[in-house]
Amino acid sequence: MTVDRAPTEIDEAGWHWLRVKHVTGFPRDARDGYFPEHGVTRPAATTEAHLPAIEADEESLPADTETVADADRLALETTYLSGKWLVERPPEAVDDLWEAVVDDVAAGRFWDAKVSTRAGCEAFGETEHAVLVFTPNYFDRRDVDRVRRRLRDAHGVTREIRYRPDVYTLEGVHETRLGPLTDSDSARFRS
Repeated sequence: MTVDRAPTEIDEAGWHWLRVKHVTGFPRDARDGYFPEHGVTRPAATTEAHLPAIEADEESLPADTETVADADRLALETTYLSGKWLVERPPEAVDDLWEAVVDDVAAGRFWDAKVSTRAGCEAFGETEHAVLVFTPNYFDRRDVDRVRRRLRDAHGVTREIRYRPDVYTLEGVHETRLGPLTDSDSARFRS
């Protein structure tokens, strides 16, 4: 299915997100070339040797280092290693950014993305749209940083943004295992 409308034009109730696959015409699985092109380890091939270092003085961590390490171990156990940069944009700026992000996914520079629609902003009570730019393995800090640089250099995303591993929102582990990491404002990296 191809969608030829901008996020700000989608106001149908229940359609809160526009996913890149609706625009590019191919699902995430079809982007196998991303891994060798950017030297990213596939989640299924990731081992304990790939666990990212945790700097005790990282300001972006909302919890103690042991809780963050526990989240990393959970991500490794479940191979749920994707994560995303969150870019917030007002309605007058989101459509152009979204179009550029979709082009980067189609060209293989980004792995995946989605954006909140007008209906989503209204449903969530938000004034700005959320553009989420995913990486497939947040243990690969080099790739996470490469995507951030691309957002900054090619798309003008210069204000601080946060990177949130998807494991932080994994169903069934909220407060019991990850505590403050499940807070919607928590991030693993800020840049």
